[in-house]
Formats: sequence, structure tokens, C-alpha cells
Amino acid sequence: MEPLRALIGPDTGDATVAQLCARAAILFLFGVVCIRIAGRRTFSQITPLDIIVAIIVGSNISRAMTGKAPFFGGLAATLVVVVLHRLIAMATLHWSALAQLFKGAPVTLVQDGVVDRTAMRRHAIGQADLEEGLRMEQVESVGDVRLATLEAGGKISVIRRRDADT
Repeated sequence: MEPLRALIGPDTGDATVAQLCARAAILFLFGVVCIRIAGRRTFSQITPLDIIVAIIVGSNISRAMTGKAPFFGGLAATLVVVVLHRLIAMATLHWSALAQLFKGAPVTLVQDGVVDRTAMRRHAIGQADLEEGLRMEQVESVGDVRLATLEAGGKISVIRRRDADT
């Protein structure tokens, strides 16, 4: 426990700039884990990576603005988070495994009119959620669906069966 305390510094507001940066990096990764655990439907319009950056940046700026954190240390810690976000976003363009870890992957909910109840349970999608997603795409019934997918951003996308149009 002593090495961690040396890394992150005291909780009395006397942490160094390096310790504040270490805290920011640790909290960034912890935040990503928390958002991933909460599930993609919790924040369905932006990626978990974007959410955690927005929360940390907003909090850091608020604390620096009110004097609850050292001004320059708070700015340095916020910069670390923003740079980490940018580096991870750039890295996900090159490594699909990293993209899947941070952004998630689409999940098939309906294939050729057949609902995958296991996938729905795993991602906390109820029947009403699925039906809402279908209605949002102007699809009346599951039988009219060739493919319905829970996208990484939390939206349910739907491709109609060709014979359902007639």
C-alpha cells in the first residue's frame, strides 16, 4: 500500500503535479471500467471513453475553479486525461482488440426474425426495449427483421427483410 500512497500522494491537498497526474491516469482507467460495467445502454449516445473524459474534465475544472484543488496541478491532471483519450482514440483505429475493449462491439439481437434472448439478457435489453427500437425504425414486428443489432453506442439498428416491404 505504501508504493501506491507514494504514487498518488496524500489526500490533504498537498499532492505534487506528478502525483495528481498519476491520480488522473488511475481514475481515468477506473472510470472506463465503471462505465463498461454499467453497460452501453446506460449512456447510449456517446462512447464510454467520451463520457469518462467529460466527467473527469468537468470535475477537474470545477475543482480548480473553486480552489478545491491546486490550479496548475488540476490543469496538468486534466491535460493527462485529454491526452490519454486522444492517444487511446488514435490507437483504436489501428488495433481492433483495443477498440473492442474501449468502445465495445455490436451485438446481434434478432437474426431473420429470430430473437436472441441470451444476448438480450446479457445486455439488459427487455422485450419492450427491443420493440421500441423496432418502432423507432418503423418496423412493426420481429418477423419483419432480417437483422437487429445493439450497436456499440447503445442504439438498436434494424435491417428489414426484403419480403417485409411488400
